Amino acid sequence: QVQLVESGGGLVQAGGPLRLSCTTFGLPFSAYAMSWFRQAPGKEREFVADINWSGGRTNYADSVKGRFTISRDNTKNTVYLQMNSLKTDDTAVYYCKLSQYWGQGAQVTVSS
Repeated sequence: QVQLVESGGGLVQAGGPLRLSCTTFGLPFSAYAMSWFRQAPGKEREFVADINWSGGRTNYADSVKGRFTISRDNTKNTVYLQMNSLKTDDTAVYYCKLSQYWGQGAQVTVSS
């Protein structure tokens, strides 16, 4: 059974950092690209960042470029999202995605 388990969400002050992790089970992790999405209250789910199988290529939404970094450790079947200089607009539930599979979501709340 495929599972994506996220961790690292929480409450942080504006300007602060937070790191999300997503560990996968049930698929050959290193064969797949990974993505992060987020969904703020009352808004559509939106793309945040993705990374190819090797970690050699990444893409970011314009809204997070220069502040967020996606990375992966194929020995741990884990993808990370390092979020720096957080803004209140970054408040959302963050989801990792592998192929058609989604994590359960991690709440990130940025206070002013």
